[in-house]
Formats: sequence, structure tokens, C-alpha cells
Amino acid sequence: MPWEKSYDETEVLERAMHAFWAHGYEATSMNHLVAATGINRGSIYAAFDGKRALFLRALKHYDKVHRADHLARIADSHGPKDAILVAFEGAAAQTGGAGRPGGCLVVNTVLELSPHDPEVRDLVDRSLRDVEDFFFERIEAAKTDGSLHPTTAARETAQALLGLFLGLRVLTRGKRRTDAAQAIVRQARALLE
Repeated sequence: MPWEKSYDETEVLERAMHAFWAHGYEATSMNHLVAATGINRGSIYAAFDGKRALFLRALKHYDKVHRADHLARIADSHGPKDAILVAFEGAAAQTGGAGRPGGCLVVNTVLELSPHDPEVRDLVDRSLRDVEDFFFERIEAAKTDGSLHPTTAARETAQALLGLFLGLRVLTRGKRRTDAAQAIVRQARALLE
């Protein structure tokens, strides 16, 4: 009789994503994944071909839900300049707790795995490029609507914002540093004056 899954794959990815987000790739054992997902080791191997493949799927899930969909909602509900600031303020307000680890799984992965794993490096590079493009597109739109000076260097400003954003995401991973997080938000705001 062929193997048949008896779980919701999206829910398993969400739970695995949280385990990797909280502990990192290396420190997340198969026992962690079994406990987090509620499915046994054999089912993880049968459905996802093991820890690394499950991690890649969970990272892609995170990138879609917590980066792409999140930024799209912000872009849809705010003016271009405000959308950038809302993204920064939201990131500054995030801390661990309430079922969510602090920081950002993509940024954590950049620090842990991307120098050593070309497939992971390509995935996180694409995600970071998309964040930079989010900033770039909002800057261009803000120049058009007059909320930013028309001579603002859009790509260079987007790159600087990405650097600030990554720093902010690293800060929100560890001990709460409200003062430093708010300083980064103020710097982002200053770049958009």
C-alpha cells in the first residue's frame, strides 16, 4: 500500500519554519523537527527528503509569507514613502515571543549558511534583492508623487536602506535594544527627507 500523508503540508512547513527560525539550521535536530511538526522522522524523510530539504522548503515558505506577502500588503495600504517607514517601524517593533522568534529567518540564514551553501546563498540573495527592489520602487513612486525630491538617488538610497534594514533585523534577533532599533528607524527616515 503506498504511503499517504495525513497532515497539512503548509502547517508542517510553518511549524518547521518556526523551529529553524528559533534555533538556526545546525542547532535544529531531527528531534526538534519531530516535536515541532508533530510528524515522525520517517514521514519527514518521506515527504521532504530530510532536514536540509525541509529547511529549504521552510525558508521559501518564510520568504513568501513573512517577506513577499508582508511587503505587498504594506505597499498596497500605504503611500510609497510611508510604506518604507512602516516596514522599518514594524521590524523595529518585532521581538521574540507570542509564538515568533525575534529577527528574521532570511537574515539568520545569511549569517549561518549562505557563505557555505550555494543553493541557500542564491535563495537569500534573491530575497534580499527583492527587499532592495521594494525600497527602490517605493522611492521611485515617492519621487513621482512629490513626497521625495526628484533628484534622490533611488538605487543608492535603496541599498543604504537595505543595509539599515538588515542591521535592524539582526538587532531584533537578540536582547531587546529599543534605543538602537529606534535610531535605525530615524536614520531610515532621514534618508527619505
